[in-house]
Amino acid sequence: MLLNTLLLALRSIRRNLMRSFLTILGIVIGVAAVITMVTVGNGATLAVQNQISSLGTNLLMIRPGQRLGPGMGGITAPAFRESDAEAIATQIGGAQAVAPEARASATVVAGGKNWTTTVTGSTNLWLETGNWRIAAGREFTPEELRGGAAVCVIGETIHRELFGGRPPLGEPLRVKDFSCQVIGLLASKGQGMMGNDQDDLVLVPLATLQRRVTGNTRVSVLLVSMRDGSDPARVKAGLRELLRERRKLSAIDEDNFNILDTQQLADTLSGTTKVMTMLLGAVAAVSLLVGGIGIMNIMLVSVTERTREIGLRLAIGALEREVLLQFLIEAVVLAAFGGLVGVVLAAAASIGLARLMDVPFLFNPTVNLVSFVFSAAIGVMFGYFPARRAARMDPIEALRHE
Repeated sequence: MLLNTLLLALRSIRRNLMRSFLTILGIVIGVAAVITMVTVGNGATLAVQNQISSLGTNLLMIRPGQRLGPGMGGITAPAFRESDAEAIATQIGGAQAVAPEARASATVVAGGKNWTTTVTGSTNLWLETGNWRIAAGREFTPEELRGGAAVCVIGETIHRELFGGRPPLGEPLRVKDFSCQVIGLLASKGQGMMGNDQDDLVLVPLATLQRRVTGNTRVSVLLVSMRDGSDPARVKAGLRELLRERRKLSAIDEDNFNILDTQQLADTLSGTTKVMTMLLGAVAAVSLLVGGIGIMNIMLVSVTERTREIGLRLAIGALEREVLLQFLIEAVVLAAFGGLVGVVLAAAASIGLARLMDVPFLFNPTVNLVSFVFSAAIGVMFGYFPARRAARMDPIEALRHE
């Protein structure tokens, strides 16, 4: 009986293909929109997490000033010194690696080409705190760090723009008013979380930058990589106490420095992205309800058109539940087919948008399955009322219908 009812429902759908297609269009758009929004949103969340983790593992960034952003106090607050990094390394138990960092913008020249970039001065621990890897060459030697030698390690962007991809090791690179020898090439990291090119840099010993580029001993940032399993709150409290003491702040003075925990930043941005994904998914889900209303509307029209057919079936002995099942199956088949087409369309749209936005494509079987099941449930919910109306018809009145 069930097979026969299914065949009758399919035959009715096939008789009105264009109307059936227009009926399921709302379901197709709704399912595709929900899956696409959630999939792309999850990819964007992962991209944010990856970009922040590329800054460093368990990383704390300490900057002068009371806050970050426009108008931050770092403009007037005193800078750090290299001795501050040494004090943190020896007195803070949860610190695994501490790197002082100073930066300056400069034009670099090699092979007749020039490029404006960021010159960073630090130690070898800068590579560890920032999760950098040497792709070719070597790090600085202790003698080069102490003496401020004219050596440098370059990023992939500098390698591409100035050396055209040829091996840069041993080549001279002019940085502002002095020439340094390229001793290392950093592995590429790509785009940063703020859209910046992380590979567009030249790394030199801190003493080299201070003596030959900036002309002062100021350190703009202290990078602190925490040990695995350490308590971030305790480490930050220890840092705050130590730096307040070294910067001679009294009990009533506010901190003239700020500590940024990249893990907290990652959690905050990921949470924001997830909320936006849920909101977009909820908005897209409204179109599923619109599609369900469309199915109910068309099914009501179909019941009206087939009144005599229904009356004839009831008159020759068809049970009410059989008529109810026929129209209910018809609605469910329409909705389920629309959901299936929507899943396929969403996969193509998600892959295309992921490539366009340069975020990972994360196939989520749960979202796809739930969306498909929900589309079928829409058919049951919105198809039941027209099906019940057809099943409760009076056969005699139905046969009289013109």
